[in-house]
Amino acid sequence: MATRTLEAPTDLVVSRRQANKERRTVAEAEFRGSERRKVERRRQIDPTTCERDYRPDEVEFMKAMDDYKRRSGRQFPTWSEVLEVIRDIGYRKVAQPTQTYDSVPVEE
Repeated sequence: MATRTLEAPTDLVVSRRQANKERRTVAEAEFRGSERRKVERRRQIDPTTCERDYRPDEVEFMKAMDDYKRRSGRQFPTWSEVLEVIRDIGYRKVAQPTQTYDSVPVEE
């Protein structure tokens, strides 16, 4: 019986795709396992509103709306939700309606 000797291959093929995939899964597992702290995002500034001095009641309303949007997770609240916020900060309808703008007549 003859003995055969195995020779090492002269060309070694390495799959880099597999190595990258393994590194990625380790990194993803470490990322998922670590505690992610919630960083408050920087709010975009609306140029149409930033150059104006607001009255205290306007600032109170804007802060109340911002707080509502953060708590509810809704970036665009409905008009019913806006009315709810207005009522929550204490506004009630106690006088006859007044008009501070020119309206378009509505056909009835």
